[in-house]
Amino acid sequence: MLYTPEMSRRARSVELWATLKYFGNSGLDALIDHLCEMAQYFAVGLNENGFIVENEVVFNQIIMRCECASDTTRLLEKIQASGVCWCGGAMWKGEPVIRISVCS
Repeated sequence: MLYTPEMSRRARSVELWATLKYFGNSGLDALIDHLCEMAQYFAVGLNENGFIVENEVVFNQIIMRCECASDTTRLLEKIQASGVCWCGGAMWKGEPVIRISVCS
């Protein structure tokens, strides 16, 4: 059988259905609230350790950078190479940033 992107999307919908079934509405609400709180906690910790958090953290997304653009780029490369977690890169107001999604 050949792999197609449609098969992958269908498989992800099964995961979503199972998550909704397992947690129910109230459990899913609690999970989302917890992830948002953890993102805010993470952003405070980043700030306290000298990183610049560019966005108001109102969901589970953090956009952060170092003082120096080249430091931000090097840090992102090290994070991605470590395999411990995944963060994406982006540009924010012409500067490289690290996008963090707090999940799981």
